[in-house]
Amino acid sequence: MVLRSSSGNLSVPERPSAHKTGRQAGHQTGIISGRKHSLDGLRTVAVVGVFFFHTLTAQMPGGFIGVDVFFTLSGFVITLLIMKERLATGRVRMGIFYAKRLARLWPALLALCAVIAVVGFVFPASGWGGQAGFILPAVAYVMNFAHVGAFGNSIAGETLGPTWTLAVEEQFYLVWPVLLLVMLRYCKLRTAAWATAGLAVAFMLERFALVMSGAPLNRLYNGPDTRADELLIGCALALLFTAVRNGSRVHASLVSVARWGAPVAGTVLVAALFLLKEPDTPGTWFTVFWTAGPTTLSMLAAVLIGSLVLQPAGFLGRVLSHPWLAWPGRELSYGMYLWHIPVYLLLLPLVPSLSIRVALAAVLTVAVAFASSRLVEAPIRRWANQRLEPAVVRPVPKPAAGKARELVTAR
Repeated sequence: MVLRSSSGNLSVPERPSAHKTGRQAGHQTGIISGRKHSLDGLRTVAVVGVFFFHTLTAQMPGGFIGVDVFFTLSGFVITLLIMKERLATGRVRMGIFYAKRLARLWPALLALCAVIAVVGFVFPASGWGGQAGFILPAVAYVMNFAHVGAFGNSIAGETLGPTWTLAVEEQFYLVWPVLLLVMLRYCKLRTAAWATAGLAVAFMLERFALVMSGAPLNRLYNGPDTRADELLIGCALALLFTAVRNGSRVHASLVSVARWGAPVAGTVLVAALFLLKEPDTPGTWFTVFWTAGPTTLSMLAAVLIGSLVLQPAGFLGRVLSHPWLAWPGRELSYGMYLWHIPVYLLLLPLVPSLSIRVALAAVLTVAVAFASSRLVEAPIRRWANQRLEPAVVRPVPKPAAGKARELVTAR
């Protein structure tokens, strides 16, 4: 899953009135400008939840919520990045967008696969032995389809199993940027936000139809369509925040909702980490959860994300912005997500004590994620940004004075 953006920056520049594009009538504001360090802290909390869900499931059965948070946050951040480029340059260069995505995500994944393949070959009796067959679905971003048997027998993926979330996101991003630009070409920004929210509802209803038709759990869990509503909720939130003018009545209403909504959403999500268990057998609770559960969790995550953006100096924002939380979320969360299962499976036959094994897995996961960040991710990201960023941020030439006056007068 995308734990941070390709550039890691949520800053969206102020849009000059003469440079508004298409029929978009939204007003660019400072609401989403600047990096939101509290969102980095939220990433840390989410990845810790996923870690304990996989290592101490009985103690934290709801740790899977970290995935729902990541999906919502990814839709939010990626949409802001698209809007940032469009507002700055008047267009979005799709080739560069996808090149930066690959430069951000692929190298660390390839490094993980290479290490697992080599260690598994040299030490076939280790926890990484026999994992080579899972590499292709992982690096091709189709592990979610492999989980449901799209290429033959269903596979768990073991060490690389969690890459199903990366697959869901990358499949979504093959479609979403194009769809977003089409919407922005033919309708206003707020209309696009409402349409995106409507799409999220449509995908939730599709999931309900799948549940009622008896679709297996793997299909409900791994489908790019059955998770699309979670990503779209984050996208809709980003479009809303891009459209709202700072200091407007809508902005004031959103801040008011954030004041009471964030504590409620945060409390519910934290409680769910320890109390909520995903149903895996058909029944009433199975139907209710797999119809509305992912959407509800994503909505709670969106309330939390929105509050952190609207109230960065609030109590929760200050806590999640603390360097001990924000720095790992910014620098290590992707590597921690990739490596935590391989590390744990490697230790499983070697360390009998559960408590010692989990503690050791946590330390090693952070250490390997740090090495991945410093030796693989950061150098390639810098290289890609040097090559690609100038083409993205090149400003649109200013129109002639007479033309500018015409544009302003028309508004």
